[in-house]
Amino acid sequence: MARSDELPVLGEMLARAFFDDPVSVWSCPPSGLREAVLRRFFTVRLRQVAAKGEVWVVGERASAALWLPPDRWRTTVGEDLALAASQLHPRLLWRLPLVAWGLLGVERVHPHAPAHWYLAVLGTEPETQGRGFGSAALAPVLERCDRDGIGAYLESSKERNIPFYARHGFRVVDTLKLPRGPVIYPMWRDPG
Repeated sequence: MARSDELPVLGEMLARAFFDDPVSVWSCPPSGLREAVLRRFFTVRLRQVAAKGEVWVVGERASAALWLPPDRWRTTVGEDLALAASQLHPRLLWRLPLVAWGLLGVERVHPHAPAHWYLAVLGTEPETQGRGFGSAALAPVLERCDRDGIGAYLESSKERNIPFYARHGFRVVDTLKLPRGPVIYPMWRDPG
C-alpha cells in the first residue's frame, strides 16, 4: 500500500495516466492546463482515499489502484469542495458548474446495495501500460472480494478499457452521458 510521502508522486503519475482520458479532456479542455489541474485533483483524491480506504501501488509507482471499502465510498460535502477547489483556474471557472453537476451525477448512479468495494481510480504510467501493472494493482482487493463474498464496482471512462476490466470479472451494467460530455460505463463484479 502507498505511504503518505508517495502521494504527491502518485498524483503526478495519475495526471500523466489520465491526460488523454475523455473525462479529463471534458473537465479541462485546454491541454496546456490539464496536467497541472489533474495533478492537483489526483493528489487531493489520493489523500481522501488513503484516509478511509486503500491505495495499492505496484512497479515502483508504475500503477495505482484507489479502493474505498463498503459503505465508505460516498464523498462528503467537504471532499467534494476540496475536489472542486483543486480544479480552480481562471480559464476553467465557467466550466465548474457543468463539471461539478456531471461528477455528482456519477455518484448519484453509484449503487447503494449490495455492499461492495469501489475502485475509485486505476491508473498506470503511460509508458508502462500493457505490462500487467494495472492487473497487479487490482489483485489484492479483488482477491479479498472473492474470499469475503463481496462485489466490486467502478466507472470506466474509456470504452477501450472495458475488455481489460471484463478479464477481471467486471461487466457493464449501465451507461451515463456526462452533460455535453463523454459516456461513462458503470461496471459491476460479482465475487468469484
